[in-house]
Amino acid sequence: MAELSTLARPYAEAAFKLAKQTNTTQAWSEQLQFLATVAQDADVAAIFGNPRIDRAKVSELLLDISQDQIQAEAGNLVKLLVENGRLQLLPTISSMYADKLAEDEGYVNVELFSAYALTKAELSKYSAMLEKQLHKKVNAVVTVDKSLIGGILAKAGDKVIDGSIKGQIHQLAKRL
Repeated sequence: MAELSTLARPYAEAAFKLAKQTNTTQAWSEQLQFLATVAQDADVAAIFGNPRIDRAKVSELLLDISQDQIQAEAGNLVKLLVENGRLQLLPTISSMYADKLAEDEGYVNVELFSAYALTKAELSKYSAMLEKQLHKKVNAVVTVDKSLIGGILAKAGDKVIDGSIKGQIHQLAKRL
């Protein structure tokens, strides 16, 4: 996974720099999310990964699929990624771009994993606690993970805060 991040970082940084210069950061975010979704589709990925299909045709196909969803600059990024054989990086580029945008706007994207669905009050409580800890506004996305048994696991970039029962059991087992 580190290799994908290393390869995707220059593309994400260049896209973010261009978006800042043209004041289109939100539009770029939406376009990259759309392209990442298309690239992750199993049928589309099979076509992109087929070495018998010419790169120009792959580029043309992806641009046709997304013609109403992306602007010319994003189309140029698609062409560059196809030319360099890097279409598999689109989800990572989109994620890295979202992190850069969040940092620029003064908030942090946080993945919250909970053993059960959270109410709005619980989500607000956890978000407030994370805002104090991270010193930034929090944009939280909750995922239910029954394996946690109870508690919360929060991931903000490379920082992980594990307050789950599963994590506590693991720590206890390590100490024993």
